[in-house]
Amino acid sequence: MDIQIHVKPIIETDCDTIVTFLVEDNAGYGGATDAIDKATNGAVQELIDAGDFTGKSGQIAVIYPRGAINTKRVVLVGLGKSQEFSAITLRRAVATGMQHARKIKAKRVATLLVRGGNDHALTAMQSAQAVVEGAIMGLYTYRGQKSDSTAQDEIDELHISVFNQADLADAQAGANRGKAYAEGAVMTRNLVNTPPNICTPAYLAERASDMAKAKGLRVEILEEGHMRALKMGALLGVAQGSGTTHTPRFIILEHNADKAGTLPTIVLVGKGVTFDTGGYSIKTAEGMIGMKADMGGGGAVISAMSIIADLQVPLHVVGLVPAVENMISDKAYRPQDVLTASNGKTIEIISTDAEGRLILADTLVYAKRYHPVAVVDIATLTGACVVALGKAAAGLFATDDDVANLLSQAGDFTEERVWRLPLYPEYDKAIESDTADIKNSGGPRSGVGTSAAFLKQFVDYPIWAHVDMAGMMVDAENNPTIPTKGATGYGARLLAYFIELWAQKSS
Repeated sequence: MDIQIHVKPIIETDCDTIVTFLVEDNAGYGGATDAIDKATNGAVQELIDAGDFTGKSGQIAVIYPRGAINTKRVVLVGLGKSQEFSAITLRRAVATGMQHARKIKAKRVATLLVRGGNDHALTAMQSAQAVVEGAIMGLYTYRGQKSDSTAQDEIDELHISVFNQADLADAQAGANRGKAYAEGAVMTRNLVNTPPNICTPAYLAERASDMAKAKGLRVEILEEGHMRALKMGALLGVAQGSGTTHTPRFIILEHNADKAGTLPTIVLVGKGVTFDTGGYSIKTAEGMIGMKADMGGGGAVISAMSIIADLQVPLHVVGLVPAVENMISDKAYRPQDVLTASNGKTIEIISTDAEGRLILADTLVYAKRYHPVAVVDIATLTGACVVALGKAAAGLFATDDDVANLLSQAGDFTEERVWRLPLYPEYDKAIESDTADIKNSGGPRSGVGTSAAFLKQFVDYPIWAHVDMAGMMVDAENNPTIPTKGATGYGARLLAYFIELWAQKSS
């Protein structure tokens, strides 16, 4: 979709559809809507007076101007109450409006910046970012491997009206930011939605390499021999079930690699299990459906690095993604095996379905070589976190209050929320082993806490956070910017905005 920004009244834009907005209490955010009302001899007010349109959040109405203005139709979208207006409500309203415009076969759509008022005002940059994010994220579809090649109804152009020349540069900058963030979410969705016979560890590494070369990131892909040399016994233990069919990859991406000695370093780590059978602790047939999404954390890190590169954030940021399958074969690891991680810790295997923490363990050890000021990992790690928080938020564990607060702030803005959970010492007790240093599971009644306690055993730097996004990877609810079926794209925007907030804090 081609996105253009113009300094002109929206009613003068040569498009087949206008998408405009009105608040529920009619508090005057709709300057453009007022102009449309006047040009159409009170058609907007007529809808309001009849009770057919109230401006309630997500409400839609369509006006056909019949030549009164140069457009075929006007789509009115409710913004909700004026005192609740924000970038989030605007982003959602734009997504709703664009989805309806596509439904009625619009091709060239015009919309505008909504700035709000009083304590809820947005800058031109903030408004433009919200508009572009809402449009791109709301229009996302995945057709994947469908054989039907019939052209789909898609919007070709989005024209955004800016009120005055002074706002043009900021609006363009905001649109660029919105495009970077939205395309990061789309990249994650596409990776997670890709079938596991296509999205293998090698495929994930190829996509990461392609992105890195396009965005100017340094990229290195370690293969199985490199991992053996690094003594990554925990990661390789999980990978060995695939034998020589789909061997593991260890993806390393660096932003500002040439400034590693002068800029603070943050490492992002993402779980990349491209399919999870559960191993010999096999999942049920129903439980195995959806396990192509078990690389959602890795997809989020790869896509976050794309956003960070686009925004040229002034930090040295490293993205690490261990990519493996967790399969069943005569070579697969078993319960009661003991694996040795790259820091020398021995791990008794209680459940082969607790594999994500094993591949993250060696990756967290590897992260230390960058001398990071902070490390954040993200993973579809435990069903227990889904039980605890459902689809409302991901679980967050952190060794530092500041990093937890920044992640929480980032999640609130991107609508990829996190909720902090405790790192109690009782969780360490639960993973003590009789035959090894630790065991990889504390049992069914201590899942989410012991998973974080396990990961902490491989952390050797002051600031670390762990995001368990198991409940957030697919099938969103009640948010027009996120698909209700398939991958949500969770994590990419969260991590990228967290990095931006860290950079602001460090400046």
